[in-house]
Amino acid sequence: MKHSESKKQSGGARKGAGRKKGSGKFGEDTKVIRVPESKVSVVKSWLSNQAEQELQQRQLQTAQAMAGDKLTIHVPEIGDEVPLPLHSHKVVAGFPSPADDYIETRLDLNSKLIQNKSSTFLLTVQGDSMKKIGIQDGDILVVDRSLEPKDGKVVIAALDGELTVKRLSIKSTGTWLVPENDHYPPIPVREESDIFIWGVVTATIKQF
Repeated sequence: MKHSESKKQSGGARKGAGRKKGSGKFGEDTKVIRVPESKVSVVKSWLSNQAEQELQQRQLQTAQAMAGDKLTIHVPEIGDEVPLPLHSHKVVAGFPSPADDYIETRLDLNSKLIQNKSSTFLLTVQGDSMKKIGIQDGDILVVDRSLEPKDGKVVIAALDGELTVKRLSIKSTGTWLVPENDHYPPIPVREESDIFIWGVVTATIKQF
């Protein structure tokens, strides 16, 4: 009689055990390297920034795919500060008075429009569903993804696979995405709805 040579494994590596390839923080295989001790924090910071940028890029691609041709998403290129003169003269009444027209301060549009650089994006609007609050077709929206979406805020929402800009309404009776145009009905957010608030609109940029 032949005896089976198979034995139960009581230790060592098991087939299929361990982390799967590409499932780590960076989405690919990694390699051990030696770096100067004084540069460890620099390398870690660089890798962290790279991972964050790649994650944001993937999220942008997903959001753009959902938006279709209704919204165009851009990443702002934020360079050096450009402080512009802010005049205190009021332009709402009468003729301008040279005596009153003086520079009160200087204003940098980057710091005015952008609160959080790494989480801010620009979107080009198509459509008129928000025209009552001045958001028109072709306007550029400044969107901050780090802000908490609260009742009454204008948000970019992904609802059931479609990206849209609407006012968020959270009441005891339910949650809605509300357009600012009487020709469009509020959109109820039901329990079975797949919704994700992509960001909060902080400003609108218009060109004349």
